[in-house]
Amino acid sequence: MTEPTTWTTIIKPKTGWFDIDLRELWKYRDLMFLFVRRDFVAVYKQTILGPIWFFLQPLFTTIMFTVVFGNIAKMSTDGLPPMLFYMAGNIMWNYFQECLNKTSMTFITNAHIFGKVYFPRLVVPISVVVTNLLTFGLQFLFFLGFLAYYGATGAHFSMNIYVLMTPVFLLMMAALGLGLGIIVSSMTTKYRDLRFLVTFGVQLLMYGTPVVYPLSKVPAKYVPFLLANPVTPIIEGFRYAFLGTGTFRSEHMLMSAGIIVVILFVGVVLFSRVEKTFMDTV
Repeated sequence: MTEPTTWTTIIKPKTGWFDIDLRELWKYRDLMFLFVRRDFVAVYKQTILGPIWFFLQPLFTTIMFTVVFGNIAKMSTDGLPPMLFYMAGNIMWNYFQECLNKTSMTFITNAHIFGKVYFPRLVVPISVVVTNLLTFGLQFLFFLGFLAYYGATGAHFSMNIYVLMTPVFLLMMAALGLGLGIIVSSMTTKYRDLRFLVTFGVQLLMYGTPVVYPLSKVPAKYVPFLLANPVTPIIEGFRYAFLGTGTFRSEHMLMSAGIIVVILFVGVVLFSRVEKTFMDTV
C-alpha cells in the first residue's frame, strides 16, 4: 500500500486584505540576496568607470548644488562648508529617491518573472531597498572622507552622540521609500500614467524638503508644512548628528515615524492585494 505523500510546502491562494505571511519572506531570504547581488553588480557592469559612479553621482550633484544654490543663489548653509551641507542632505535624499523610484516599478519590470514562478512578491522591492543600502554605505564612506578632510582644514562643524541614530534614520528612510514605492507600484498596474509622474513628483518633493536649504531659514509660517513631510526630520536629524546644525526634536521624529508606519502598512496591504490579480492587468 502506497503511503500518502507529505508536502513540505503548500501554496494556497490568498483572498483576504490582511492575508499576509511575513514569515514566508524569511524563508526566501536566499532569493532576496540573489536579487541584491544581481541588481548591485548589474547597474554598472558594462560601464567604463564601473563602481566609481557610486562616488561620482553624489559628488557631481553636491558640486552643482554648491555652485547654483551656494554661490549663485547665496542660500544659507547654517555656517557650514557648502560641500558638507549639501552632501549630507544629498546622500540621504538619494537613498530615499532610489528606493522610491525603483520599487515603484516592481510589477511592471518583473512581470516576466512573476508570471512564471511563485515566490513572495515583496521579496523584490525589499531587495531593492537592501541594494540601495549598499550604495548608500559606499557614499556614506565618501561623506566621512569629506568630513575628515574639512576637519583637518579647521572647518567648523561638530559631530555628536546622535550619530548613533544613523541606523534609525536609515530604517525610517528605507521604510518610507518602500511604503510609497509599493503603493505606486500597486496603482501602476492599472494606471500606467503614474510612472511618468513619479520622477517629476520626487524632484518636486525634494524642494519641499530641506535638502538644499536649512529648515532654520524657512519662514515660521511654512515650517509646519515642511515638518508634515516625513523626510524632513530625518535629513535635519542626520545633519544635526554629523554637522552639529539643524533642527532635531524627538517629537518631530516620532511624528515622522508614525506617518511612515501608516504608509508602510497601507503599502504592504495594497501590494498584497494587487499581487493576486496583477497578471490580468499588466
